[in-house]
Amino acid sequence: MAELLSDQELSEALSHLPRWSRAGDAREATASLPSFPAAIAVVNRVAEIAESVDHHPDIDIRWRTLTFRLATHSAGGLTAKDTSLAAQIDSVLDVTSATTE
Repeated sequence: MAELLSDQELSEALSHLPRWSRAGDAREATASLPSFPAAIAVVNRVAEIAESVDHHPDIDIRWRTLTFRLATHSAGGLTAKDTSLAAQIDSVLDVTSATTE
């Protein structure tokens, strides 16, 4: 089982993930995409990554706005798995933003 991150480790991780904030026992990020199809393309890419690492975010889709929520439920909070997946989601969002500008 993954180990929970300490408050210091969480603060350090968040300093490198500016899109993400702490929301109780989870991390959360919201992104606005230029269109609904672009938002769904991001969701599809994140789904591929999540399957490959066997760690799945909660994703809320509101037209072209996506909210990602990460927590390691089996550990009861935030772990390095969440930090890693948050960074990978950011990479997808960065590439999508660069290709849609």
